[in-house]
Amino acid sequence: MQKNPIIPFILIMAFGIGLIFFLSIDGVGNKAEITAEHEAAEGGESAEGGEEATAGEFDPEALAQGKCISCHGNTYEGGMGPSLVGTALSEDEIKDILANGKGSMPGGLVPEANLDEMAAWVKSLGE
Repeated sequence: MQKNPIIPFILIMAFGIGLIFFLSIDGVGNKAEITAEHEAAEGGESAEGGEEATAGEFDPEALAQGKCISCHGNTYEGGMGPSLVGTALSEDEIKDILANGKGSMPGGLVPEANLDEMAAWVKSLGE
């Protein structure tokens, strides 16, 4: 009498399905931790802290790396959006654009309390 060759394949398949099931359950339990890590990597509020940075802790370059380079390019010399290097705009005009947007750029990307610092940083790019 010969052994049925399909039995080992069925056992391996059942083991694999069981492993996938248990790993899925483990992943659901880690959802909060994974979300906190993802938000920290994106530069947003972390689930643990939840506080916005105050004006003294604001880093314009870090914000620009996260929100501006997709349109203005890695060196801020233009891409889909205009060049920020050596801009002829005044700091007040830059603050107005940051707050209200212009053209395809949305407003409100920079917290209102940090508009002065961000505008000064953008103006300094051409120096």
